[in-house]
Formats: sequence, C-alpha cells, structure tokens
Amino acid sequence: MIGIYLSSALVIALLLFLIRHAGLKYVLLGVFGLLQVGYAVYAFTHQNIADLEYFTPDALGTLFLIVLSIVTIPVLLHSYLYFVHHPYLPREQGMYYSAIVILITALSAAYVSNHIGITWVFVELTTLSASALIYHRRNILTLEGTWKYIFVCSISITLVFIGILFLSIAIQQEGLKDLTYVSLMQNAPLLNVFWLKLAFLFIFTGFTSKAGLVPMYTAGIDAKDKAPHPAGALFSSVLMNIGFLGIFRFYEIISHTSIHGWSNNVMIISGLASVFVATVYMLKVKNFKRLMAYSSVEHMGLVILGLAAGGIGAYAAILHLVLHSFAKPALFLQFGQLNRTFNSKNIYQMGGYFRLNPTGAIVLLLAFFTVTAMPPSGMFISEFLIFRSLFEARQLWLLVVVLLLLTFIIWAFGKNVFRILFTKPVAFDESKFVRIRPVESLSQFFLLFMVLWLGFNPPAFMIEMIQTAVANLP
Repeated sequence: MIGIYLSSALVIALLLFLIRHAGLKYVLLGVFGLLQVGYAVYAFTHQNIADLEYFTPDALGTLFLIVLSIVTIPVLLHSYLYFVHHPYLPREQGMYYSAIVILITALSAAYVSNHIGITWVFVELTTLSASALIYHRRNILTLEGTWKYIFVCSISITLVFIGILFLSIAIQQEGLKDLTYVSLMQNAPLLNVFWLKLAFLFIFTGFTSKAGLVPMYTAGIDAKDKAPHPAGALFSSVLMNIGFLGIFRFYEIISHTSIHGWSNNVMIISGLASVFVATVYMLKVKNFKRLMAYSSVEHMGLVILGLAAGGIGAYAAILHLVLHSFAKPALFLQFGQLNRTFNSKNIYQMGGYFRLNPTGAIVLLLAFFTVTAMPPSGMFISEFLIFRSLFEARQLWLLVVVLLLLTFIIWAFGKNVFRILFTKPVAFDESKFVRIRPVESLSQFFLLFMVLWLGFNPPAFMIEMIQTAVANLP
C-alpha cells in the first residue's frame, strides 16, 4: 500500500505543478485528501505489518499519521481561502500546492519508516518541500528565511548522517549490518558505548532542527514566520513531530544500554534550555507569528523533559504532542484572519479584534487558554502529567524552574493576546475593512475541540497506542 500511496501522491504533486486550471487543482487536492485519509486508515488496520520491506506502521508512527491526516483537511481548506484572498499566478499556486502535497507525503513515509536511513531520506525531503513553501511570496525576507532554513537544516541533517555512520561502526564491530529499528533494539546492549554516545549526540542534535529544540531551533522560527499561515500550521505541529520521532526512536534504543542516564541528562539540558529561550523571546517579541513559533519551542522543551523524566512522563510527552498538533494549527489558521484584518504581524498594530471579528476573537481567546494549558484545556492534563513525572524523578529544582518560566510565558502570551482583543488599534482604517465570515472559523473550533476531547476523554485505541509506543522504555 505504501508504494501506491507514494506513487499516487507524486503524480498528484506533479499534476498540481503542471495544471493551470483552478477547478482541476481543487479536484486533485480533494483526491489527495481522500488518499491521505485512506492511507491512515490502512496503516491503522495493518499495524506492525511490513510494507516494501522498509516501512512498518507501528503504534507511534500510525498515531502521528492519523493526526497528520486530520490536520491536513483544514490546512488544505485554508490554503484555498488563502488564494481566494491573496491572488497569485496559477504557476505560483501550483508550486505551493505541489510543495504542500510533497511535504505531507514525506512526513507520512517518515512516520512509518522502520529503517533509520530511510527516515533520514524522507526527513531531508521535508526540508526541500518546506523551503518551497517558505519562499512562496518571493521577496527579500522570504528569500532570507528560505536560505537560513536550508542552511541550518542541511547542517542538521548532515549531523544525523554522521551519527548514523558512528552507529554503523558500532554495529559492524559486532558483525551486524541491519539498521532497522527492531534489529538495533535487539542488539543495543552489545554495541560499543563510545560509538553509541557519539551517535546519540549527533543524531539528537541533528533532529532538534525539526523538533524545534535547542540548539538548532532557529531555522523553524523563521520558517513559521515567513511561510503562509496554512504552511505554518504544518510547520508548528506535524513537522515538529517528525523531529521528536527521530529522537524517540533512537532514544528507545539507547534506553537499553548503560548510557541511558547520560542520554537523559543531555535531553534535560536541551529541554530546559528550550523553555528558557522561548521565555526570553516571548517576553520581548512584537511579531505575533514569531510569538506562536516560540510557543512551539516551549512545548517541545516540555515534551523532551517528560521523556527524559521517564515513567508517566513518556506517556505524557506523546499525549502532549498529539494535543499540541491540534492546538497550534488552530492558532496559526486564525492568524490568517488576523492578518487579513490588520495587514500586519506586529502586535502593536492590532487591536479591537473582538469588535471587528467576534467569532475569530473567540477562537483566539480559546486558543490562548488551550496553548497555555490552562483549564479546561486538554493540554493541562498532559502538562500536569509531565510535572508529575519530574516530581517522581526527584527533579524538584528542575520542576520549580520550569514552573517559574511557564508563569512568565503565560503572562507574555496573555498580555499580547488581550492587547489584540480589547485595545484600540493604532492607525487602523475601518473603511477598508472587510468583515470575515464566521464560517471560516469552524475548522479552528473543531481543532480546539479535539484538544479538549482527547485530553479529558481520550478514546481507548489512542491510550493503547501510546502505551504500546512507550512499552519498550525502562
């Protein structure tokens, strides 16, 4: 099935690039949406069955694939709305749609890959397709953001490749050649600790560019800022998930060796530094898209801290990722309405949003409570479980520092959101304002509802999939 999925998606992407007729483009996008959902259903019903040798939909990969398929629908819908209100040439629209299809396809393949080398290939493909989306507007700022993204991600993916080489040395010393995750898991205790440490440092550091963690988080900030908001919705959620997945799969292998505790310390340093960096920038940033981007860095920092703490923290980390993957797209898609209203990303040029767009303002307010994990947000549950794991791991100093930093983040985020909602806008000409239809916010209400539902009443199959995903951890 993966062969049919990949070849069909490639054909659709090529046709979207070549065809100029708008109606045919929308038909192709509809077909791709059905293909994406269909493959997710197939993966769910064929878990742990190898496909084309190098692809096996395990519990975690399938869960992320389902999340991606759900998020894909509103992203494609708002991509259509984006071009309705921002008319581009058919060729430019075709390039955008083609790139977004390739990005979603590459993510899907990387999620279900059972071989670290194949994962590396498709992660690199996400860099190329994301770069085309960042450069979509074709101005000096998007050019700068694109080259920065390519530069940082190229260095990162090279680090991952070097880490795979070190890992290859370790397995060759034991007379092995298989780089599938199952084989590596089985033989992990036999591998040379020195090469494993080097491999972990390089692989972890390399994947932080996609995961949005310190030290390679910078590329993702500019990418989310410069790309159109539907693409930013993908960058801030499902694209970050592939970075976590790359780290998690290798961490799962390392956890069965003598350097498990050492790897936890590495992740704690990165996670705490990520929350700290996000706090510093969110206190002073004026660009609302960058504010949302740094919020993603904070959440990924919490996720990696939960994973390093162990116990319930590993379960909470994956739950938090799932919830974040619905919450942050809702916020980015709502930014599209904000930008159409004020024609600016500057927080200080926005205001009175509740009067200008009441439905969108309600979405923004709910998204603020959801993303900052304040009750009744479903993310409150996952964050509470992460804090509990830190407490049970006797990381009390770390817990206190994180709680203090999150207090500053909530204040900074809330200050700016309430400024947008209630203060009087500066130099805003209401004569040129076109009221936004409430129906355009329905998809965002749906995404926020998913966060609430999955946080407080997760379905049994989802709980089972997360428990299966973390079952191999100590």
